[in-house]
Amino acid sequence: MTPMIPPMLDFATGRLRGAELLEKSTTLADLHGLFADPAADAEVDSQTVLYRVAMLPGSGVEGDLNMGVTHLEAGRIGSEFFMTRGHMHARAEQAEYYFGLCGTGLLLLQDMAGVCRLEQVFPGSVHHIPGHVAHRLINTGETRLSALAVWPAIAGHDYKLMAERGFGLRILAGEDGAPRAVDSSMK
Repeated sequence: MTPMIPPMLDFATGRLRGAELLEKSTTLADLHGLFADPAADAEVDSQTVLYRVAMLPGSGVEGDLNMGVTHLEAGRIGSEFFMTRGHMHARAEQAEYYFGLCGTGLLLLQDMAGVCRLEQVFPGSVHHIPGHVAHRLINTGETRLSALAVWPAIAGHDYKLMAERGFGLRILAGEDGAPRAVDSSMK
């Protein structure tokens, strides 16, 4: 009997291969209104891909896990760094893990009371995202940021909640280009 070759992950690049993948790209147009500076948003081609997600197909049944890699491009809209849409899980009690693969950035976490915290994402970093915590990746580096995610198949994604509430922090580039966190009510 010949053993099956499982899917493979290149930890240096975040590339998944060896399986039929589910892939999705998110453009600036898909994130309309997410960035703080509408004038700067209008200056960038709306079809610019900000991030891609490659996932192994999952069963979606209780007890199973999903696994995917997010590839977030480097760039800014005005002084605000490229970011993912961010979400809470539809079944909010479900936790998730992120693993930094390549590039550098931040993971923005926000609990139900609106309290935010930031964690640095870099190759080898491990991030536990507890249940009832919204999360968003932000690329503060000069190259693509890739992170592996593992979450319960039943967790689902609730993008609407965070679109309505918003995250309490924005990550902007200072005059020196270094990231700085500002209250979302400030621009």
